[in-house]
Amino acid sequence: MNGPNPNRWWTLACVAIGTFMLLLDVTIVNVALPAIQKDLHANFTDLQWVIDAYALMLASVLLVSGSIADIVGRRRIFVLGLGLFSAASLACGLATTPTFLTLARAVQGIGGAMLFATSLALLAQAFQGKERATAFGVWGATIGGAVAIGPLAGGVLTDSFGWQWIFFVNVPIGIAASFVTLAKVEESKDPSPTKVDWLGAATFSGALFTLVFALIRGNAEGWGSTTIVVLFVESALLMVAFIALELRADQPMLDLSLFRKPAFAGASVAAFSLSAGMISLFLYIVLYIQNVLGYSPLETGVRFLPLSITSFFVAPLAGRLSARLPARVLLGTGLVIVGVGLLLQGGISDGDDWTHLLAGFIIAGAGIGTVNPNLAQASIAVVEPRKSGMASGINNTFRQVGLATGIAALGAIFQSHVQHKVIDGLSNSPVAAHASAIAHAVSSGAGRQSFGGVPAEARALVEHVARDAFISGLNELFVIGAVIAFAGAILSFVLVRQSDFVASAAQPATAAA
Repeated sequence: MNGPNPNRWWTLACVAIGTFMLLLDVTIVNVALPAIQKDLHANFTDLQWVIDAYALMLASVLLVSGSIADIVGRRRIFVLGLGLFSAASLACGLATTPTFLTLARAVQGIGGAMLFATSLALLAQAFQGKERATAFGVWGATIGGAVAIGPLAGGVLTDSFGWQWIFFVNVPIGIAASFVTLAKVEESKDPSPTKVDWLGAATFSGALFTLVFALIRGNAEGWGSTTIVVLFVESALLMVAFIALELRADQPMLDLSLFRKPAFAGASVAAFSLSAGMISLFLYIVLYIQNVLGYSPLETGVRFLPLSITSFFVAPLAGRLSARLPARVLLGTGLVIVGVGLLLQGGISDGDDWTHLLAGFIIAGAGIGTVNPNLAQASIAVVEPRKSGMASGINNTFRQVGLATGIAALGAIFQSHVQHKVIDGLSNSPVAAHASAIAHAVSSGAGRQSFGGVPAEARALVEHVARDAFISGLNELFVIGAVIAFAGAILSFVLVRQSDFVASAAQPATAAA
């Protein structure tokens, strides 16, 4: 057996930096959204697309990126991803319209997909034994830290320099990480290269895009409208076509036989549940703290620190526990903790301040820190090393599909709830004729900006109804998020079996111990 990789810690550093940077851009943007909305004259749909364009392209390109990386080299794709991500970040900062920003975010998502698809495979190649568990623990802490520190970093940059700098800051970091990766990280690839499944990638991407587009436009177009129904049908047909292609292909992009192992399916469900149930809620929590409670971007970011600190310190501990406890216990328990944290965040009343969220933040942070490192290990432990790129890509795809569909679906539920609540609350008021416009503004997170045009005698009522509707909608989202997390926990407990792990099969004595 060969000795340890001499550059393994350099590999961990580069992967951690790349992962931190790409995941930071999932949440760092949230705190800046009100500033972006005001500066670029964006509406709520624009705000959803600023986040979803990134997550959607991450999800769409991850699988094909993993396949290409297995063929041409994982380090090479990682470096190309860093370059594309940095260039797109520059374009994001220079954007002058919501459409331009959304397109730049989509390109940024492609670069992020290249980074994410290769990160676990590079770590798996560089580390063995107990050190691999430590590396995955650090990687999990990086994910937890990036997701939670994003709001603080976004607040500091937005308040101090402007929202553009949440993107500009990526450029020098990405360039530096590229040089270090080329100098210190060893190349790895699949010894038996296969063809790239371009048709599979196209049908998968199309299915995801039409689904998210339908979810985002559903309230505006009407859920029973021809446009929305056709979009849902197209999404279903494209997904069926994708599955059929993968089942018939000699060299599929997504090896569906992996899902015959319940543990792999369970890890995928856990990834989806964490993103859809918890991470996608950050958008709405930020809008509540800034637009309802009136805190600045920096003050909002500071209030996310309890979640960030808890997640950061729990992740390495949970990574080490993977050597003693079965993955199903850690994944299932972690998602239960996330669900409890979400329920504690809910139940907000009109007189509450941000401190109502505090206990839920801490507990949810512990849940995120418990799930992430063990999810990383479970996703590739069930496959042969040569398929680690594909397995990594599939698991991270489920993360991003969860985020993209979570934001779109929760946004549809939130907008519908808030609009009905505001319209009902103002039905017998002096501004009843304008109730629909006010409801749209409140559900878009722009209620405060719209109150200036309300007659003075009705302003207090409008503000009360708007605040109550927003809080009521957010409380509903917390319950839905908790249900998603609990469902993911149950499926993790049921599906993730240690006997499915390749390492367990190869070393039964270790597994038994």
